[in-house]
Amino acid sequence: MGVPAFFRWLSRKYPSIIVSCVEEKAKECNGVKAPIDTSKPNPNEVEFDNLYLDMNGIIHPCTHPEDKPAPKNEDEMMVAIFEYIDRIFNIVRPRRLLYMAIDGVAPRAKMNQQRSRRFRASKEGMEAAEEKQKIRQEILAKGGFLPPEEVKERFDSNCITPGTEFMDNLAKCLRYYIADRLNSDLGWKNLTVILSDASAPGEGEHKIMDYIRRQRAQPNHDPNTHHCLCGADADLIMLGLATHEPNFTIIREEFKPNKPKPCALCNQMGHEVKDCQGLPREKQGKHDQFADSLPMAEQEFIFIRLCVLREYLERELTMASLPFTFDFERSVDDWVFMCFFVGNDFLPHLPSLEIREGAIDRLVNIYKNVVHKTGGYLTESGFVNLQRVQMIMLAVGEVEDSIFKKRKDDDDNFKRRQKEKRKRMKRDQPSFIPGGQFSPQALGNRSSPQAISNPRQAAFEMRMHDRQNSTTSSSPNTSLTPDSSPSLAGGIKRKAEDSDSEPEPEDNIRLWETGWKQRYYKNKFDVDASDEKFRRKVVQSYVEGLCWVLRYYYQGCASWNWYYPFHYAPFASDFEGIADMPSDFEKGSKPFKPLEQLMGVFPAASGNFLPPTWRKLMTDPESSIIDFYPEDFAIDLNGKKYAWQGVALLPFVDERRLRAALEEVYPDLTPEESRRNSLGGDVLFVGKHHPLCDFIVEQYKTKNTEPVDIPPELCHGIQGKLTLNENAVLPDQTVESPVPMLRDLTQNSAVSISFKDPQFDENFVFKATVLPGAKKPAPVLKPGDWEKTNNDGRPWRPQLGFNRDRKPVHLDQSAFRTLGHTMPRERGMPGMYANAVPLGAYGSPYARPLLSGQQQIPKLLSNLRPQETWRGPTPLFQQTPQRTAGAAPLLAWNRMLQSQNQYQPSQYQGLGGPMGYPQRPEDRMDRGRQAYGPGRPYPLPPPSGRYSWN
Repeated sequence: MGVPAFFRWLSRKYPSIIVSCVEEKAKECNGVKAPIDTSKPNPNEVEFDNLYLDMNGIIHPCTHPEDKPAPKNEDEMMVAIFEYIDRIFNIVRPRRLLYMAIDGVAPRAKMNQQRSRRFRASKEGMEAAEEKQKIRQEILAKGGFLPPEEVKERFDSNCITPGTEFMDNLAKCLRYYIADRLNSDLGWKNLTVILSDASAPGEGEHKIMDYIRRQRAQPNHDPNTHHCLCGADADLIMLGLATHEPNFTIIREEFKPNKPKPCALCNQMGHEVKDCQGLPREKQGKHDQFADSLPMAEQEFIFIRLCVLREYLERELTMASLPFTFDFERSVDDWVFMCFFVGNDFLPHLPSLEIREGAIDRLVNIYKNVVHKTGGYLTESGFVNLQRVQMIMLAVGEVEDSIFKKRKDDDDNFKRRQKEKRKRMKRDQPSFIPGGQFSPQALGNRSSPQAISNPRQAAFEMRMHDRQNSTTSSSPNTSLTPDSSPSLAGGIKRKAEDSDSEPEPEDNIRLWETGWKQRYYKNKFDVDASDEKFRRKVVQSYVEGLCWVLRYYYQGCASWNWYYPFHYAPFASDFEGIADMPSDFEKGSKPFKPLEQLMGVFPAASGNFLPPTWRKLMTDPESSIIDFYPEDFAIDLNGKKYAWQGVALLPFVDERRLRAALEEVYPDLTPEESRRNSLGGDVLFVGKHHPLCDFIVEQYKTKNTEPVDIPPELCHGIQGKLTLNENAVLPDQTVESPVPMLRDLTQNSAVSISFKDPQFDENFVFKATVLPGAKKPAPVLKPGDWEKTNNDGRPWRPQLGFNRDRKPVHLDQSAFRTLGHTMPRERGMPGMYANAVPLGAYGSPYARPLLSGQQQIPKLLSNLRPQETWRGPTPLFQQTPQRTAGAAPLLAWNRMLQSQNQYQPSQYQGLGGPMGYPQRPEDRMDRGRQAYGPGRPYPLPPPSGRYSWN
């Protein structure tokens, strides 16, 4: 959702909503990774029922990551998506439902933003490629060293749009992945899985919300279901609040700014493309064995607890002496509605409301002051009371002029402080200070030292800096000639970056000066501010947008065809007389088809994803819709500093003209393209141990073509219609792998069937309230938490896990050094204890028995339960393909895989050192010596040869 800085503002104002995820890591021994048993209790000390995945937030970082090398081909992208889902599943561990939702065809209101994003991405990608090639040629012309340019087609992220071959292949891969997991993973044993791929219309997060709304309206729904939604969009927080579910949690990646990225030219760390000097790469390791390894940390995840956010809001929104009964649930809906004014995916934010300036706090204060006069709440179950909204907007309009003036004063004060800071630093800085990784560090810094990266580049920069200082200080009136010799032609010209003033975009509006409204409408809309009819039209469209967005959040899509037809928003003071404006939408509207949406959002540069004759409409000068696809377009910064914050001035697509042009090329579609251009639905998967499995198999045996209701007692209360699927996954039938590196599932026991949510009348209203029987979660916030929102000036750290009384174990630097000396580890291993195998792993098919003469590794964790007897084979994309011809005879440890029960894990209990850590080898030799605590001798290991691996 287009709400810049919303999550940052929310997490700073209400810090206790954030909880760091506790994640169990897979152990690895001798190159064999032991899978994690996700059927065990959640290490976060909370059990989730349903996990919803907004898949587009997973697809993008897996296909074109920013902090690591991109996958080489589409197959690697699919495996990366599988591993990402595995990691989220390991953290959350849902017990009832896993719902995967991929963005389908979006409403027309969203397509405008999608169009802007894709045109920008195409333009920026081409500009970056041109700049990279230009810098490469300059470096090579100077004699620099660069690795040979890799012949690789640039991945166009625009293909992550419904209707493309990529999205069709992704749906096939996810069906295979789900079947594999239902066959092999113990945590998926009784899980219901629903896949809503890109053929099902609707945005991913809104398909999830629609599912929750419809299930809440069923009599068998459990009102105390604990939901967990995975996604990075800020609107997920408001969507979660809109459900009024008491137990709703969001999981997302923890944002860490300034991550190191390798140079796109030389693949070295420490500089960007524009600063690349073409220096030879430093040797990484004695034998350059670490040349391809990047110094990066694994992405961590956090939970956002909406139940805690509700506690904060209840304290903030509670009002006394109201002329009507206070209803906290209604006030939450009003808070969600007011957040729309600062920005969303469908409307531009009002000029006077910026989150960074405390716009939401200002709206809440005005709301609490005005609500006494309104006589009630602003919204009810997704419907807006415009008369009351008008009172709020006009109250904002009264202070608009002071808001603009204060914004200008704050901006001038910030620039003045920055200017003084630059002067002070220039005056006080010593003659030379090494920068970057060699910069001085403050004493007492507890952070571990970072490994030196690319020292040759850093040394080169130091020499050049010292050389510049020496030449400039030799004579104030000398300059350097091209051959680096001094010249007396004149003084050195002052560089732009050394100037105290920075160039800024021209601001023709000047909102802080009198006449700002007239200038705004003249520059942005090219009309005079006195044109009341046009201003009324803009305000009416914006009001329609507010009603549409709120209906979209609480009831579903009110109209697939509506959109806001302007690039800019009106002023709050223009919201006069809106109480009489109509807010109804046409009923029975239908979404675009996938290929039609591609024509509406793609630039001509991404036309290769379309059929040839359709693509021609984007490039042919004689095309009737060629004006929809400009090669270049203006970006209005609109008072911002960076281009990505600006407004892309693209022409709006005329739906009638587009459909008329496509009628001529529809006959050219192949059968495969026609299939991808059709709308689909959801698919439900279960494994053989699920109570619903036999019911679904019976439907296929009887070949019942009529939709049947799901028996809610067989599926955790889930209700809906089931219909036979043409391309179903069926038991005892091979599931072919769409990825060549993965094997076919020859012993499949999972089954799939088409699923449709419960249907309601078109005029049905889903009530925005807490369901009867729902239990309010125990309060989390303590009295001191209300005053600690600023954390007393200290850097705030999120709580680890859901139990705030958990006492984390802390090791200081000396303890880490001791462990580093004691426990041998090789670079490249995923963790410090990655060479230790968890308890019970030796008795499972995942363990690799020890070779002759190899010492047994003691267990590290003594509180883990023994492995369950039910366990499937290793997930296929984690297996190494076996050779079928010319294979070497089985070694002893390979033969051990065929006899699972010769080893009992319990016989090795008690071999660990104090607190469960392994002992050092020299301590094991001296068995008469006790550990740190008296009276705790460690038993001898079994005699060698007690277990014959042969």
